[in-house]
Amino acid sequence: MGYTIYYRVEITRWSEFVKFIKRICRGLGIGFELSGSYVVVTGEEAESLVIPPSGEGFVKTYGREPITSIYLLILYSISAFGSVLVWED
Repeated sequence: MGYTIYYRVEITRWSEFVKFIKRICRGLGIGFELSGSYVVVTGEEAESLVIPPSGEGFVKTYGREPITSIYLLILYSISAFGSVLVWED
């Protein structure tokens, strides 16, 4: 059984988003990687959050904190760089 966050993004200011997320990850001490055209954020005890410039995805966090809240904050911050729709189960 796992807690899952689903998302749909459209990031129009990609380079600005990448700089912002890289800084945030460094400050929080969580993993950041730019893999091709995806940003990959890695937190302990959860799957990696993979964010494309445009598209859909999901990540299992198993409800573990603080990573669940961090992933939600990262996803909702996308609204400053484009649009995002987030839902959870």
